[in-house]
Amino acid sequence: MYYDQSNYQLRFEWGLEGLNALSPMVEAVVIVDVLSFSTCVDVSCSRGAMVYPFRWKDERAQAFAEERDAMLAVSRSQKTDTGYSLSPVSLDQVRPGERIVLPSPNGSLLSFESKAKRTFCGCLRNASKLAEHLNTLSGPKLVIAAGERWADDSLRPALEDLVGAGGILGALSGSSSPEAKSAIEVFEQNKADGFSELGRCSSARELVGKGFSEDVEMSFDYDSSDAVIELENGSFSSGGFAG
Repeated sequence: MYYDQSNYQLRFEWGLEGLNALSPMVEAVVIVDVLSFSTCVDVSCSRGAMVYPFRWKDERAQAFAEERDAMLAVSRSQKTDTGYSLSPVSLDQVRPGERIVLPSPNGSLLSFESKAKRTFCGCLRNASKLAEHLNTLSGPKLVIAAGERWADDSLRPALEDLVGAGGILGALSGSSSPEAKSAIEVFEQNKADGFSELGRCSSARELVGKGFSEDVEMSFDYDSSDAVIELENGSFSSGGFAG
């Protein structure tokens, strides 16, 4: 297939269609949703929690959480003092062993739907540590940028996910596809200016405008985490958790 990037060890694509098309041909997949699913997973798992991705945000999510004796995270606008949300800051005090269901239409959906041999969660915070672990695995790797959604539910490519994917791909060993090389180049450009330009991208501006500037700062805290986060039996966790 002309789109499978099969001549290269390191591959990059966008969204659910990219995941479904390319994941059967690789050893490991990394889901990247910097603002904010992947960052939320990193913050939670680095503190010893387990995070269950889930596709839907309706009553099915509550039933799914109850079946797993887990707490259901709500949207940022619904955040309460006693609950968690799709805000990394809200998850900063999770306790080891806590179970959290974290629905989202992007990174969580992709993780829930992934049929890859091995599925990992990556972001800017754990980019280098995750790549270090992936370099111990044989076979090709695929990094998927989740992106955002337009009003008609179509994919909106998001700069922060391209940068996060490039940060992981750039630390991996192996030949890079043209798509992967482009992601790496964008990451290097943003790293060179301390990610200041990234802080003015559309997704970051949206969150800052809604009062979540701390979420943006936490999400762009490059290499601040040592968590290697893998999906096993339906939940993400980090074996040797460390924040």
